[in-house]
Amino acid sequence: MNGMRGMLLCGLIFASLGQALGQAERHEFSRPLMGMTFRIVVYAESKSLAKRASDAAFVRVAVLNKIMSDYDPESELSQLSDLAGNGQAARISDELLHVLNAGQALAASTGGAFDVTAGAATQLWRRARRLRRMPPDYVLENAKKASGFRSLILDKNAKTAELTKKGIRLDLGGIAKGYALDEALGVLKKHGLKQALVSAGGDITAGDAPPGKRGWKIALLGLNEGASAEFIWISNNAVATSGDLFQVLELNGKRYSHIIDPRTARAITEQRLVHVLAPSAMQADSLATAISVIGPRDGLRLVAGGKKLGARVAYRDAAGKVKEVANPVFQAWPRVRPGDRK
Repeated sequence: MNGMRGMLLCGLIFASLGQALGQAERHEFSRPLMGMTFRIVVYAESKSLAKRASDAAFVRVAVLNKIMSDYDPESELSQLSDLAGNGQAARISDELLHVLNAGQALAASTGGAFDVTAGAATQLWRRARRLRRMPPDYVLENAKKASGFRSLILDKNAKTAELTKKGIRLDLGGIAKGYALDEALGVLKKHGLKQALVSAGGDITAGDAPPGKRGWKIALLGLNEGASAEFIWISNNAVATSGDLFQVLELNGKRYSHIIDPRTARAITEQRLVHVLAPSAMQADSLATAISVIGPRDGLRLVAGGKKLGARVAYRDAAGKVKEVANPVFQAWPRVRPGDRK
């Protein structure tokens, strides 16, 4: 009996000591934003601090969605699209300028395989998936003509943007989510919470590792059905996933991805699953989208010069067999081994 009392007393002492030292505890929050669920996992000394910081991060994402959504006709992005071809440059927010500038840089390096001006085509394929009906060729050709990253002119000094071609619709679907993840993590850090992770729609960005751990344990899925997930460690970097595991249109035995090649205005038909590791979620998100379009060989070339850029592409060959290629950075990335702390 005395031994049991001693154990209870000891436990109370350690609990009190942990509170006195400000021991961080795990807290998790989620909210529907940008048409998906944003999830925050954070270590904080109190739930009230964790909630206050997470609420602020969610508000930041909501603000960015109001700026960059192509679904909202009142968003800043939609209003800029409405001015296409009118011959005037419009002043835009710092956030929109930053994301558009990053998109333009990637468009130039991929020859237009990543293109934020391809909104007319993406809207056609959204409708096609909903109606389960292929867009007519002439409609796709018109969408192709109503795009082109060289038709977007940015002036970083004046903070303006101009769309020089009529009919252009901007779409930041391959980059805005990553930027929002980065901004959400930044808000958490400003509240003093550096041990944090933010995820949405298959993309993740992380700060410092959780207490006593090597990093955040992240699962990477593959194309092979029934295969076990692979786990990696990440901290102070991001991972993005792009693929057509779920959002597809299947007609007459052919598979059409939700990912569009802006150069042709057509959905890609080869099944691919891309994972990209990068210092920021915006970089990982946009690179994963671009690699999904250009394919394994050119995709690995795209990240070849980045010492902190890892990429792996899984795809099905003509016989339906799954193949994988990865660059050295991805291959050397820390894996979760048996016996590692969970």
